[in-house]
Amino acid sequence: MKCILGGALMLLPISVFANDDVVVHGSVQTDILFPEEDESIATESYDKKILFNTYAEVSLLSRYVDAGLRVEFMKWPLPGYEPDFSGWGVPNIYVKGKFKGVDFTLGDFYEQFGSGFILRTYEERSLGIDNSIRGARLKVNSVRGLRLTALGGVQRRYWDWSKHSQVYGGNVELDLQDVSSYLRDRNAALTLGASYVLKHEHDELIMVPGTNYRLNLPKSVNAMDFRGNFQKGGWNLLAEFAWKGQDPSFDNNYTYGDGTAYMLSGSYSTKGFSAMLNAKRSENMAFRSQRSMSGLSVFVNNMPSFTYQHTYALPSIYPYATQAAPGEWALEGAFSYTFKRKTALGGRYGTKINLNLSYISGLVRDKNSIGEKQGNIMGTDGYSTSFFKMGECNYYDFNVQVEKRFSQPLSMQFMYVHQYYNNEVLKTLETDNTPWVRTNIAVVEAKYKFNKKYTLRGEMQYLFSGQDQKDWAYGLVELSWSPYLMVSASDMWNCGDTGVHYYMFSLTGNYKSNRLTVSYGRTRKGFNCTGGVCRPVPAMHGLQLSYNYYF
Repeated sequence: MKCILGGALMLLPISVFANDDVVVHGSVQTDILFPEEDESIATESYDKKILFNTYAEVSLLSRYVDAGLRVEFMKWPLPGYEPDFSGWGVPNIYVKGKFKGVDFTLGDFYEQFGSGFILRTYEERSLGIDNSIRGARLKVNSVRGLRLTALGGVQRRYWDWSKHSQVYGGNVELDLQDVSSYLRDRNAALTLGASYVLKHEHDELIMVPGTNYRLNLPKSVNAMDFRGNFQKGGWNLLAEFAWKGQDPSFDNNYTYGDGTAYMLSGSYSTKGFSAMLNAKRSENMAFRSQRSMSGLSVFVNNMPSFTYQHTYALPSIYPYATQAAPGEWALEGAFSYTFKRKTALGGRYGTKINLNLSYISGLVRDKNSIGEKQGNIMGTDGYSTSFFKMGECNYYDFNVQVEKRFSQPLSMQFMYVHQYYNNEVLKTLETDNTPWVRTNIAVVEAKYKFNKKYTLRGEMQYLFSGQDQKDWAYGLVELSWSPYLMVSASDMWNCGDTGVHYYMFSLTGNYKSNRLTVSYGRTRKGFNCTGGVCRPVPAMHGLQLSYNYYF
């Protein structure tokens, strides 16, 4: 393998081969920015004229052995990533042996137990997250209906690995329908699961402010998870409980209370209709491999957000970040119904309606708890809370979407969004003088297909708000020649306060396994969020290139 970097060009000549026994595949990704200073949007100044993130990975798959590695070069990373993100090397390399339902991996790997309440390691490049574990993992799937996992190692944090802490874990899942004819005869499935995670961490000198006392920190933190998932026909029901032992960290102000998470999720789907209801209560579930280490990649677990993941520009201005500590109540509902064709509401082609509601609140502290009676709670059990009481609203999002085809070439989508954002809790806005933000957003999208190759798409969005930067308007026009070319122009205009236009022009080309995007314009200061995890993004202006190659 040979890599050549020259300006914005990256060449990676790789010999690719495949036969009945061995397959080699991989990918290359590089995202490049040529930054320009722009006083209108207060961009940062950079010493380098080019910033880029580059990844190249290759994997070898065979009947009994898999192996792979990933090379990363982020010596001058894109704006918004944490300082420790800068670096380069081979952070991921592994070899895996497979034989009769037994897998054994040495090296770097990703794993998730259940919903991720006590363990989830994953890579999300847009957020700068890679918290893989370097060590060993054993998976056993040779017994019908039974799956076992055991692992141990150290966790990656950017270009360092947690040498002062280790993570160990085990997971068991039992698919009862594989061993029960009673369930199979009734077209039902029941899966039971249990997980255990142990974090072992060296002692650390943490002093209680104003005293000569140091905290007696636990060297071992235990966490457990139990869950059950039942399915029958279109019905699905999932219940899960997680517990984490004493784990003082800066997330909980170095207190010694246990952490808990409860989740209940139900859904039903049939032709033309689906419904989902989720409820989650979590408290003190921030779980880091090193208690005093900051950054997104140091978390052992992940708490799902239970909020709608918006893809349109204006509804994404105020995203929600999960409050793992101190905790939250999260409720979510989603409903979808399709009116049949050739009916009054369905029309000639049918009409689909989607309704989504998310509501997140804080927890209610017990006034008699130690934490409420004294100012400094460090070294105590912290705050106690009332289980069923919901506190102040952190965030809610109500949206309704209507998808309608008016003719064979023309289809449209209409969306209304109402949001509430509690900045006193989330504290992500530029000014603390805005305690909360309430928005009403209208979105119209139209798509016109001239034929199988040519499509014209447009968006119009408007955000109404009396807080923060007040009203926003957004427009986009996009023309695509499938599957080769797509050109677009957009503008996000803060018409309620600053009057600044965030324009963007983009050209994307696809050829076989290659994809290149060239764009120029402005990006507003805000947050990039995925699954309740958010990374701050500074205002940017300049030329951006993105290249992807898969083989």
